[in-house]
Amino acid sequence: MATSPAVPNSAFRGLRGSRSPGEFAAAVRRAAREIGEHVACDARYVGRVESGEIRCPNYAYERVFLHMFPGKSLADLGFFARQAVRGRGTRALTASPAEPDAAPGRRGHPGSEPSEGAGRPAGTGRASGASGAGGTAAGRPLATQHHQHPNHRLHPHHPHGTHPPDDPHDPDKESDMLRRAFMASGSAGMAFATLGIPVPRRAGHGAGRLGEPEVRAVEDEVRRIRLLDDRHGADDLFRRAREPLHAAYALLDSGHVSGPALADRLHVGAGELALSVGWLAHDSGRFEQARSHYAEALATARVADDAPLEAHAFCNIAFLADDAGKHREAVRAAQAGRRAAARLPSPRLLALLTMREAAGWAGLGDRSAATESLAGAHALFERGESDEDPEWMSFFGEPELAWLEARCHAALGDWPRAARRAYRATALRDGRFARNLALYRVQLATSLAHSGSPEEAAAAGNAALDLLEDVKSSRIQGILTTTARVLLPQRKVHGVQAFLARSGTGPARPL
Repeated sequence: MATSPAVPNSAFRGLRGSRSPGEFAAAVRRAAREIGEHVACDARYVGRVESGEIRCPNYAYERVFLHMFPGKSLADLGFFARQAVRGRGTRALTASPAEPDAAPGRRGHPGSEPSEGAGRPAGTGRASGASGAGGTAAGRPLATQHHQHPNHRLHPHHPHGTHPPDDPHDPDKESDMLRRAFMASGSAGMAFATLGIPVPRRAGHGAGRLGEPEVRAVEDEVRRIRLLDDRHGADDLFRRAREPLHAAYALLDSGHVSGPALADRLHVGAGELALSVGWLAHDSGRFEQARSHYAEALATARVADDAPLEAHAFCNIAFLADDAGKHREAVRAAQAGRRAAARLPSPRLLALLTMREAAGWAGLGDRSAATESLAGAHALFERGESDEDPEWMSFFGEPELAWLEARCHAALGDWPRAARRAYRATALRDGRFARNLALYRVQLATSLAHSGSPEEAAAAGNAALDLLEDVKSSRIQGILTTTARVLLPQRKVHGVQAFLARSGTGPARPL
């Protein structure tokens, strides 16, 4: 049965007023931050809403829109009821929001916007990443287990990130059926099933063409991985995330993309996915695999001639090099990233790359160069946000800036200053990024331990351990273990013994 054409959302267009789509998208992102929500809204997403392509926003956007326009309902904003838009696809959608019926469409959810984030990922008009967050718009959610609900899959449709077991509209079930149905269709068919999209007719044999739904599914998988990583860490995600990465490159290799514009987006989407999987490897302590994925993303950026993707790749390469003790490589990668980012109107991206360079100089013990880079990074950061800031950089706020500076001072041996900056990072915490907050607390514990404040260090270490019960990051756990060893000589100080026992470093009983 054919679907009804999209009905333009004139009510939502009227609320935008004289602002451009980009200006309105920036207002949406600001409103989200006011209520502790995260949406990756851009001008393209605004256009999709106004054209009627998105007939109902996801829960994150719903909260933001209702915050922006108090007293209005979703119907007042021109949206359809969620239960109608996300039906099983057996009836045609009427033209009136007052009588909404579900129509067949993408994965049985026509016009719905399933999870946090919208628009394209980094490098497709907007440049989440080393520590990125982000959301999704279509495609199969990454299958992973919620730490509190072992029988539920994480899913951003549901307010608590899971589907109830008896939810008849669980899209994971549909994805599983797609996978079984198309597993025999060759590598391209497997890619479609993995990403939760229908296989075009005779995919892999020259007749089927890849279009907007397939490309968007790859882009959305990037946001989905970033979102789960920010909340839960990398350890439990890495192996699962490699499957959609292989699927994305299978689509790219199939050669059936409809037109150069979509081909460019697919290249960039695959590159961003490689960076996301590389970051999961990085954060879970698999440095060689991370290096391989980052190199793959950089090669993809060069093929696509995409400056945002290239800058992102160099940013991650610099971070990995610094973590691996290859500080001169970190400096050179950061400088290469800055050259790529110089073509982009994003001071914040340049600020982050300059912080990466500062970390490299600090690791080399060059205090003068590190101080100069830190000053430059702060100056760039203070120029504020831009509509062209890369989507994956949502994590790069004041807390992250303070932590990166603390890391530089620690590398230079200035532990008291490192402790002050790390404390600022924890005080400015953003609840969206649980993994990052755990990292800030570990940095604070490390800096205090080296500063001669063992009791305070143990308290900060315990606060980090509280988060690490739900956040799985081998990299952070390794740093905390090293910090615990620093505190071993102070184990008789109040609170230290309990921390050592809890971290698995010291004896279980007091001395």
